[in-house]
Amino acid sequence: MALNLIDWEIFVLGTALVGLLFAAAQSYLLLRIPVTEAKPEEISRSIREGSNAFMKRQYTSIFIFAVILAIIIFVAFYFSSGITMAWKLTTGFLIGAIGSAVAGLIGMNISVRANVRTAIIAKKGLNPALKLAFRGGTVTGMSVASLALLGLIVFYMWFHNPSAMVGYIFGASLVSLFARVGGGIYTKGADVGADLVGKVEAGIPEDDPRNPAVIADNVGDNVGDCAGMGADLFETYVVTALSSMLLASLIYASSSNFQTAFWQSAIIFPLVIGAIAIWATIIGSFFVKKGEGQRIMTALYKGLIVTVIISAIGFFFADKYLMEGNLAIYGDALIGIIIMFIMVYITEYYTSERYKPVAKIALASKTGAGTNIITGLAYGLQAVFIPAVVIVSGIIISYTITFYSLGQNPELGLYGIAVAAASMLSATGMIISIDSYGPITDNAGGIAEMAGFDEKTRNEVTDPLDAVGNTTKAVTKGYAIGSAALAALTLFAAFKTVITTAYPGALIEIDNPVVVAGLLIGASLPFFFTSYLMNAVGKAAYAIVEEVRRQFKGNEGILKGTAKPDYGKAVDIVTKEALRQLMIPALIAVLTPLAVGFILGPLALGGLLLGVILSGFPLAIMMTVGGGAWDNAKKYVEQGNYGGKGSDAHKAAVVGDTVGDATKDTAGPAINPLVKVVNTISILFVTIIMTHYLLSSVFPIIPLLHP
Repeated sequence: MALNLIDWEIFVLGTALVGLLFAAAQSYLLLRIPVTEAKPEEISRSIREGSNAFMKRQYTSIFIFAVILAIIIFVAFYFSSGITMAWKLTTGFLIGAIGSAVAGLIGMNISVRANVRTAIIAKKGLNPALKLAFRGGTVTGMSVASLALLGLIVFYMWFHNPSAMVGYIFGASLVSLFARVGGGIYTKGADVGADLVGKVEAGIPEDDPRNPAVIADNVGDNVGDCAGMGADLFETYVVTALSSMLLASLIYASSSNFQTAFWQSAIIFPLVIGAIAIWATIIGSFFVKKGEGQRIMTALYKGLIVTVIISAIGFFFADKYLMEGNLAIYGDALIGIIIMFIMVYITEYYTSERYKPVAKIALASKTGAGTNIITGLAYGLQAVFIPAVVIVSGIIISYTITFYSLGQNPELGLYGIAVAAASMLSATGMIISIDSYGPITDNAGGIAEMAGFDEKTRNEVTDPLDAVGNTTKAVTKGYAIGSAALAALTLFAAFKTVITTAYPGALIEIDNPVVVAGLLIGASLPFFFTSYLMNAVGKAAYAIVEEVRRQFKGNEGILKGTAKPDYGKAVDIVTKEALRQLMIPALIAVLTPLAVGFILGPLALGGLLLGVILSGFPLAIMMTVGGGAWDNAKKYVEQGNYGGKGSDAHKAAVVGDTVGDATKDTAGPAINPLVKVVNTISILFVTIIMTHYLLSSVFPIIPLLHP
């Protein structure tokens, strides 16, 4: 018996709740494991307290900014659209912001508890530690995906109007931007500062307890990679699904020819895809286990492969019973899965020590830091091209098959791209589980080092787990960037549809000088934005370097191991510096599209959105993949290659890793929320911008809207 739309809505709602229950069960099983050793628990407590202190101060700043924006949104839409729409958009904005914040907090809070348990159980071998670390990651992955789906379906069942839900994605995007920027500045400021003084100047190991910045460094893994990534992919999930729903609803409303049950189903189809993927992720999580002679990465990939196979089967039946068995739509969903797999493989190729790029960067370190930087930069630039070809191929194929199967209308072809993007994001739960495993094992390795665990545990368990964690974090960033490009394109399609529906003669054409002006501003925006982030990491690192040097100089017993460093001082310094640098990048992201829209008009704003997508995608890939390659090149040398630890090659590789840290964990990942904040705020305010321009006589000679 075929399900009606209400049945599908209940299915999505129930699945989101099941996903949260599964995450709660995994959390219970993790936390019931007792922490039996005092020294690791003391170290873990310091990391946990530092992480909580930073998040509390960061979210206080975000909350103030969000409340101000909420008031602006309410007032603006109260006078332009009435109290009902103003209330819906403002409520959505605040709940989206809270959801993104909660997603980040869940990831961080489970990570700071899983790290010590993983470190202790590592004494029993690699498989138990892998299982425990992945369980911690699963809590984050399932929580983020289920929370995102829950928010979307509750709002849709409440409003049944995706246009009224745009405030929700803007709130999620804004908090994601803050979390990525603030956490990224913190984590890399602490990491770079700790490495420069500890490794390069003092010649002590990475997580040596004598380094005053070592706790701050481990705190950074949690507030950057866990809280930041959780908020980022929550936002990416919400934006991708809702942009697909918004596009379908705009197509449904734009012409009487499309007033069919098919397009009503098309609105909710992205949420059904997400629900099926949650069931698939739950099943796939049980397949993550390392077989005899298998690589750790292979064990993680088994869970991902099972997840996407089950998802693909489920998508077929969803297409059959919800989308009238349209094989083109099912083909779009499969294209999204294929794009995801290729992006994952390409990222691993460029960032894993098993392949040529990392080995070549490590080899270049033998002749100094300069050649290390040049080689790493070369491979980072090279890594952009193939992902671009993959994304372009997916766009063309999904557009074409949907275009011809749904009546040869360009707008309908765009829905095929939206389905591919939603399908690509369906694996979010498993991908975040794999990603969150990384900072847990990174912290576990640090705790093992600081607690003085035996070399066998560190060399055979925590170090290999940590090395794979670097690759999993890079893979997740590549996945997020690729999905962001498709999601942003869907958002742009929705933006364009809003304009052309209201004013059929308003075309975003490349021969319009105003569109070109917006295009150039948009293309330069990611570079301008990331310049602040790179500079902020430098300032935070400088502050940490000065503090560590001061402690070493003022207390000689620290390096001798007879005195304990002041860890809290370093944590406090980098926290203040990160929050001090947080606001300007956020204002750049929010104010630039509004300024372009209100001064140059909606067509210039359309050009800006295209420019941000076109430059943001390759810049983000270059920074994240190149940075991951630099990081693992350093670890490749530390494994005993080209002289090993303490050699000249190692010192050069540390310099390369220092540069890569800022690009892969701060600047590069922050481009994702930048692109989506710019797109979502543009869609949110586009009707007000159009009204402002038509009533304004400030620039009457500029042909922004053609009659």
